Amino acid sequence: LASPETSVSVSAHNAAVGLAKAPGSTGPWEKFCFGLDASALQERLFVSEENVDGFLGTVLCPSFCSQSALESQPLIEVLDVTEDRIQIRLK
Repeated sequence: LASPETSVSVSAHNAAVGLAKAPGSTGPWEKFCFGLDASALQERLFVSEENVDGFLGTVLCPSFCSQSALESQPLIEVLDVTEDRIQIRLK
């Protein structure tokens, strides 16, 4: 993390933490953890094609599915992610 670029904004009903990657760190973040202390952290995934595919793979087709069932699963493509919306294409 690049500490000078981090920020915190707190209001009566919301809190936001802005994080910035350190120089030389590349690629999208896959997940983050949060909690009151290190012993009680919760994990959350960022919206990406890989994370959506992985999530739907576990929800739609558990480990006992056949190969033909896996091949017939829909193709999920994350088109756009903003603060206001997430656009996903399903084929």
